[in-house]
Amino acid sequence: MLYPILRKFFFSLDAETAHGIGMSGISFLGATGLSGLLAKPVAADPVEVMGLKFPNRVGLAAGLDKNGDYIDGLAALGFGSIEIGTITPRPQDGNPKPRMFRVPEAQGIINRMGFNNAGVDKLLANVRAAEFPKKGGILGINIGKNATTPIDQAANDYLICLEKVYNDASYITVNISSPNTKNLRELQKDDALDDLLAQLKAKQEQLVQNYGKYVPMALKIAPDLDDVQITAIADALRRHRMDGVIATNTTLSREGVENLPNGNETGGLSGAPVFKKSTEVLRKLSVALAGELPIIGVGGILSGQDAVAKIEAGASLVQVYSGFIYRGPELVSETAAALARLQKKSL
Repeated sequence: MLYPILRKFFFSLDAETAHGIGMSGISFLGATGLSGLLAKPVAADPVEVMGLKFPNRVGLAAGLDKNGDYIDGLAALGFGSIEIGTITPRPQDGNPKPRMFRVPEAQGIINRMGFNNAGVDKLLANVRAAEFPKKGGILGINIGKNATTPIDQAANDYLICLEKVYNDASYITVNISSPNTKNLRELQKDDALDDLLAQLKAKQEQLVQNYGKYVPMALKIAPDLDDVQITAIADALRRHRMDGVIATNTTLSREGVENLPNGNETGGLSGAPVFKKSTEVLRKLSVALAGELPIIGVGGILSGQDAVAKIEAGASLVQVYSGFIYRGPELVSETAAALARLQKKSL
């Protein structure tokens, strides 16, 4: 495949610069009908989750396309769903550069981007210009809070974003688990989580009436949770009738990268080093939820077998991010094929 050759070039550049060039290249190939140079055909494996019909179980995680600039190019690579964002009400620059670092010896990435994005209105303009959602593609929109919004007013930012994106999203993800916005993970704690979910569900019910359609809402959680926290979050998800949960975001742990170049950079660690921790949280969450709502498994998927492990731990769908950087579009077809085979075995 072409991607291993391209990766040598990209990995010779600063990670954020390479990301911009790579995404522009994907967009160009999609627009010219040449995505097949990078991507193999993807196995059909239709599944219904959160009331939505996904053509396959492999989605793109949020973070790769923060503003929805590259939706159609990414869709041409065969993803069953694409999640864009994290988006905030107002544009913000994020944290100072450099803020993204590869740890290639461990197939990891550390980022402290800080929700850099062009604001919700710009994202919506991009979504409305894209063909993928018009053709029925499953588009998730991931929402967050601005860095300058005090944590005790965070719900206001989530409510603004929820209302704005509601009619343009297939589903909406509430991101309270990024480690790169100060105090954001405080929203995962009992009273704060209860309050936030109650307000979001009330707004969702109002929007159902306004638009005459139900758009499901999922919560994205961190891998750095103990058993008590996992149980508490599962209880809150049930109590507030959330539609799904995404497990997990990046980790603050440095296990497996401590002595490697870039391994001690500040930020969230993703890729292969988070796989074990993320999958363990997924498994415990699945037990606690007892099938009452679906889980989307993300964190460290670098092969079809990794994706199978997420499904076996209790996920209904998977998402990739860092694995896509390391493996390229081949990971999408490999993973979709592995999950389609798993599904056939279980029938």
